[in-house]
Amino acid sequence: QVQLVESGGGLVQAGGSLRLSCAASGRTFRNYAMGWFRQAPGKEREFVAGINWSGGITDYADSVKGRFTISRDNAKNTLYLQMSSLESEDTAVYYCTARVVPQPSRAYSMYNYWGQGTQVTVSS
Repeated sequence: QVQLVESGGGLVQAGGSLRLSCAASGRTFRNYAMGWFRQAPGKEREFVAGINWSGGITDYADSVKGRFTISRDNAKNTLYLQMSSLESEDTAVYYCTARVVPQPSRAYSMYNYWGQGTQVTVSS
């Protein structure tokens, strides 16, 4: 069993930056692919970024490529999402997720564990 707890969300002005963190429990964190998804009001949950078990492979949605960076520290059991040049369209609840295989996926149905989410609000 893996528990995921996100932190770092908040209110930021357009053009600003935020860093989200996701603390994971469990000794097998280093074996799992991890990801970030987001869900805005009235919209479906969408893929933001994914990272493989070692951090050597990353994947990004086109809408955040070049602005967001996903990373992980397996020694600290922590996943990160550095968000820069934020836009009002980035406003959403951001979810950390884990997949019990080494490679990430863009499909939310392929992930096994989810955090409770953290709100990010970008004011224009």
